[in-house]
Amino acid sequence: MLKWALLFAVLGVVMAALGFGGLGDSFVDIARVLFYVAIACFLFFLFLHLRGGRTGGGFSGPSDPH
Repeated sequence: MLKWALLFAVLGVVMAALGFGGLGDSFVDIARVLFYVAIACFLFFLFLHLRGGRTGGGFSGPSDPH
């Protein structure tokens, strides 16, 4: 997601430099939103990891009946 944010930011700056200011501003705004979403996802998953990670549920392989 950060790659997309960087791509939109670079395209926005290039468009603004070429005279397409309105379109360039839109691309930079999209890049800003993608960046904030990526940071929010990172913080959410960091919180989950620090809170305990996996609970151990689900399939864990074949069990020995003995």
